[in-house]
Amino acid sequence: MRNNSLRDLFGARQLVSDRVKRLIDYRINEKIPLTRLEYHYEKVDRLADEHRASINELKQRVDDLTRQFDEIDRLQKWSANELERIIPQVAAQESQLESLRERIGAIPASDQPQIDEARSLIDEIRREHAQVRVRLTAVAQYEDRLRQLEGRSE
Repeated sequence: MRNNSLRDLFGARQLVSDRVKRLIDYRINEKIPLTRLEYHYEKVDRLADEHRASINELKQRVDDLTRQFDEIDRLQKWSANELERIIPQVAAQESQLESLRERIGAIPASDQPQIDEARSLIDEIRREHAQVRVRLTAVAQYEDRLRQLEGRSE
């Protein structure tokens, strides 16, 4: 009995083994339809084209940003150079203003009536200068009008 069951078990094992072999052979020999392969190749090509286009766009953006950065860098260097050039001049002007402020502040208080009179004279001179500018402007406009009329009559 025991021999029969071993034989049966061996037979079942052989049967299962044969079926698995045939299934594997079938899968190996099965051909993938060409249309499926073509679909996958087209998909890969399309993705590759999209990838190349994205890379080219990114390269263009990097080039544009590099040009912008170079221009900004050039302007910043120019501004820094101008600032370094102007700083000593501004410092000299501040020094001169400070010395003028000290001189003005050093006027004795007893001369206050003279200071008031000088300021009123300065204000009067400024008014007269403004009036002269208005008159000169009127004369210039009058001369311009005469020139236009003479140009028409010729």
